Amino acid sequence: MRRVSRRRFMKEAIATGAALAVFPTLLVPKAPAAWARKTIVHPEVDNLRVVGLTDAKMTKALETGSSWARQNELVAEEVVWENIDRLACALVQTRNSTEAWRTIFIKPPRKSWGETVVAIKTNNIAQQHTRSAVMAKIVHTLTDTLGVRPSNVHIYDACHGYQMGKYTPFGRLTEGCRIEDAWGGSTELTAVPAPWRGSGGKSRCMSHLVDGSVDILVNIALCKGHSTRFGGFTLTMKNHFGTFSPRPGHEDGSEEYLIAINKTPEILGAMHKRTGKILYPRQQLCLIDALWASKGGPGGNPSHQPNFLAMGVLAPVVDYQIATKFRGKKMGWEPNMEVTRRMLTEFGYAEADLPNGGSLIEI
Repeated sequence: MRRVSRRRFMKEAIATGAALAVFPTLLVPKAPAAWARKTIVHPEVDNLRVVGLTDAKMTKALETGSSWARQNELVAEEVVWENIDRLACALVQTRNSTEAWRTIFIKPPRKSWGETVVAIKTNNIAQQHTRSAVMAKIVHTLTDTLGVRPSNVHIYDACHGYQMGKYTPFGRLTEGCRIEDAWGGSTELTAVPAPWRGSGGKSRCMSHLVDGSVDILVNIALCKGHSTRFGGFTLTMKNHFGTFSPRPGHEDGSEEYLIAINKTPEILGAMHKRTGKILYPRQQLCLIDALWASKGGPGGNPSHQPNFLAMGVLAPVVDYQIATKFRGKKMGWEPNMEVTRRMLTEFGYAEADLPNGGSLIEI
């Protein structure tokens, strides 16, 4: 997939940053959500590339239905951290992990890394949550490798994050990093594009994304089953039912709503009003934590312990590949393909467009 020149991209992003600095509440909230299909979201990483790995050494024992607290005891943190670095290198196609992370994460225009604000969306519904080692690795990468101020890193689930800090106390985070719980919830009305047409084309989203105060969004999702109307699974796209209000996603048009919210500037980044071109990417990394996973869901303890991790930069492509190549072919949990194919086609792609002959790139 074609990449955009970083110099050209940053020149345009700086111009956008200047506009945002003068009119901080105008561009993002009032711009029509109209991302153009196939428009490059991340200028430095192949938007269609998804990498994954399986390593039984990431956990110390096989205890499939264990609690979240017990899972944290069983995770081999050092191995997980090393493997996440390996995935970053494979995604960017380099051998140097620092170079990889500095390619994946792009500093916002006219800001230092110390001023950059990062939000990490975690899935906190029911019994299964991101494992501490996975969360801590991303937080330490942001703070130690890039130089993001710890107090500018916010972990949230706007729907199911209530008392997350108490009941899901992620360990080994950089001191000062903030577990925000619901972070105020989904309260701000904002435009949601086609194919969803409910409620006049608007829904409620977390205010920190609507007002543009968050620069970088990291999507850390789990690997669980769900209703067939969502493809039979919940991965990175549906993880944003805790960024946008989930209510329209459980009414008529739920499939369309799932697709549409993942086309918004709140998630993808500020867009050119006429062309739909991304001016600065907001969601810069999608990571799947499938150390434990479930055929069914979204509630209940895990049904399997695959010791699997995966990452990419464009959520619908990540979800398509993990749903079909991991959940389907590897685990035998066949997705609803009518819905799953739309995760490609609604964003302008077909399986023939995917690299590596359409296969998941496993390392």
